[in-house]
Amino acid sequence: MSVAISHQSKEELKRSLAGILAFEEERVAEVTDPARLRDEAIDGLIRAAVFAPTDAVREFARQTIRQAAALLNATPASIQRLYAAMGRGEEGGFTVPALNLRILPYDAARAVFQAASDLETGPIIFEIARSEIGYTAMRPAEYAANVEAAAIREGYSGPLFIQGDHFQVNASRYRSDPETELRSLRELTDEAVRAGFLNIDVDSSTLVDLSQPSIREQQRPNFVVAAEMIRFIRSIEPPGDPISIGVEIGEVGGKNSTPEELRAFMDGLRAELGNLTGPSKISVQTGSSHGGVVLPDGSMAEVAIAFETLEEMSRVAREEYGMAGAVQHGASTLPDELFHRFREVGTAEIHLATAFQNMVYDSPLFPETLRQEIHAYLKEKHAEEWKPGQTEAQFIYSNRKRALGPFKRQMWELPEDARSDLRRGLKERFAFLFRQLSIDGRRALLDNYA
Repeated sequence: MSVAISHQSKEELKRSLAGILAFEEERVAEVTDPARLRDEAIDGLIRAAVFAPTDAVREFARQTIRQAAALLNATPASIQRLYAAMGRGEEGGFTVPALNLRILPYDAARAVFQAASDLETGPIIFEIARSEIGYTAMRPAEYAANVEAAAIREGYSGPLFIQGDHFQVNASRYRSDPETELRSLRELTDEAVRAGFLNIDVDSSTLVDLSQPSIREQQRPNFVVAAEMIRFIRSIEPPGDPISIGVEIGEVGGKNSTPEELRAFMDGLRAELGNLTGPSKISVQTGSSHGGVVLPDGSMAEVAIAFETLEEMSRVAREEYGMAGAVQHGASTLPDELFHRFREVGTAEIHLATAFQNMVYDSPLFPETLRQEIHAYLKEKHAEEWKPGQTEAQFIYSNRKRALGPFKRQMWELPEDARSDLRRGLKERFAFLFRQLSIDGRRALLDNYA
């Protein structure tokens, strides 16, 4: 039997959790009944964290989840120490998956923890990008609460690696008003760190200027802004737990990156940072694109990944700069037979997102009436995104992520049997990926480095 969680006020919410959580003022002092929290209360508590009618009650529910999770030993953590060990050559042979759970985030995170428990996995990153925060209407504290609530629901204990993915500089806004754009990015970063994001990917690769005569000058705007953001992140990180910072040298979907670009960027960045701790990984372009390439009939085009480039970039990142290696973006829609290659060539981290969204949207369990309502919404509200020559299938595929915020409640209210079946399918997919990336059986890494 589920506990009815009041959404109306903080005091009512606290009373509804009597006998499950003990509060001192507004802070959780003790989880008095972990089993009831897991089996009866957490589903309602996360709904309050997402849908309570006031900011104050939503924020209180999120704080309650975070504090309860911490008391059950599920706490936000930085992956920095593990990545430093990988940079020293002390660990390797696996690729860390970074999962963007932009659709049904609570159910998807539950599926992750279920697969992780079965396989005794090593590190898994939960991430959300700056752009996703916008179109999912899910601020960092809400995303973190979904992950923490799922950890409670599935009985997980250990570090929670939560990451700001593609905290990206908008090039056009930067050109017109650089300080306003960077202030916006700093404010988002500060918000994320306060929410428990102890892993931040800075992306100023949008500023690379290929019109410049030398590679170093092409990369200069990138490494100067990256250094500014790294200095800011180091100034706000928690004492004793250095944030893992990622950087990027080539816009995903653009031309393939080269070792010369990596060296030009990192040498410039090091000169800017001086003795300050730099990044733990570096994102490169190897032929992929975010969301994959959709064909006119709505199917996915095959994409050729330059694995030799990825291997060389990871080697240079580790051996010359002490980083964990290179990061692969835009990979979730690749053919299954490619995933084992990433850990074989020494990829440090792989970002996976759109395929999980597709599994939900394209499932026969997803109500057809809701699907058609979403399609109509996209054609009415986002018609300006319909590019010349695109078929309707291509337009819908490319833009249905924009419906995640407006239709959040309808998706949360899918019948429980449908959500249960969707979790089962996602769990199977996560388990496949975890095996391919060789993080199964590596639970000891979490104990040793977090």
